[in-house]
Amino acid sequence: MVAIHPVVVALLPLIPSALGQTCATINPVNAATFASGYEGPRGIIFDIQGNLLTAEQSSYGLRYIQLTDNGGTNICVRSQKQLVADSSLNHGIALTPDGKKLFASSKTTVYSWDYDGTTGTVGNKKTVVTGMSTSGHVSRTLLVPKTQPNVLLVQVGSNGNLDTGAAQASSGRSQIRIFKLADLEAGSKAYTTGELLGYGIRNNAGIAEDIHGGIFSVNNGMDDMTVNGKDVHNTNPCEELNYHGRINDTSSPERGKSYGYPTCHSIYDPSVLPSPFNTQLKVGDTVTNGASSSTCTRVAPKLCFPAHTAPLDLKFNSGGSAAYVTFHGSWDKTPPDGYRVSRVAWNSQTGQPVASVTNTSAAQNIMYNANNAACPSGCFRPVGLAWSPSGKLFLSSDATNEIWVIGGAK
Repeated sequence: MVAIHPVVVALLPLIPSALGQTCATINPVNAATFASGYEGPRGIIFDIQGNLLTAEQSSYGLRYIQLTDNGGTNICVRSQKQLVADSSLNHGIALTPDGKKLFASSKTTVYSWDYDGTTGTVGNKKTVVTGMSTSGHVSRTLLVPKTQPNVLLVQVGSNGNLDTGAAQASSGRSQIRIFKLADLEAGSKAYTTGELLGYGIRNNAGIAEDIHGGIFSVNNGMDDMTVNGKDVHNTNPCEELNYHGRINDTSSPERGKSYGYPTCHSIYDPSVLPSPFNTQLKVGDTVTNGASSSTCTRVAPKLCFPAHTAPLDLKFNSGGSAAYVTFHGSWDKTPPDGYRVSRVAWNSQTGQPVASVTNTSAAQNIMYNANNAACPSGCFRPVGLAWSPSGKLFLSSDATNEIWVIGGAK
């Protein structure tokens, strides 16, 4: 069962139902599934007509869902169909702001289609980005920024837990690159030919744009961490919120810079470090894996989240006062942690989080399992987030094959 803040009560049991047969009645402090029976839903987006598109990882491809939203009191699936049948697609999905160009990704390739949201149809598939790593983290997050809609951002994670080659930007791993849409229309491009937005980010699966055009990502830190021979992995390193500058500002000091991986890692719990680091370091400070405290030339994170909670998506509300983060949950931690959706207070004027990097309470949990004992395989595991045209926050849960809608998120 799933609980939601501020009422903190268990809501709907995660019982499979026929897709298209469930309606969700919601209120400002509630959440509900409106349909289940998907096939590992990951990335989700709304088109400008208000239809929901999903990228599903279990050999399904992309789905097109028409919704009925009656004044915000109930939501139903009116119809749904397979939009693209492609078993290689596994996570990433994006639309241009005009709703006419659709992008989706496999582990090696980004594809595009001409898209018609009214009819729910696509044109011929076109290969636009090639040559991405085939091992390790295989999800590829995609984003077309609203403030610079003529580019596509493409993320690639590491090829393993500690990918030493990712220290080099030329590796094409653990980084975000920028591609001009006009160049992609002219022909496919190798991933490493894109402009480097940032690198040294182990697996920044969630990328979002704030109201000022600032690009932020949430990063999954390494597993099995040791410092000077001591195992500190259960509560370290932190999962990071990183800032990459404003997408339309090529002079941003963060542009093209390293965020430290695989050498430098941000501490979440200094108390478990060996002496003297347990008293010298604070949350967000840097250590070198397997070694000691290190001064690294890198862009430091803006926030630290608990270790191994696996943030996978990030979305800002329309006023820029909050960011929402999905935490897919841990496998490398006892007891299991994550499996929740959290809200981070944001300063809409500065375009930065309200809390400092040392604040371990910046993420306020709003939706989570009442009990994580069945995790990771038998519980709610959020992945993708999307705002509907009417201002409701939707999210996918791949482990339970569901799409949820949260009432009152703002």
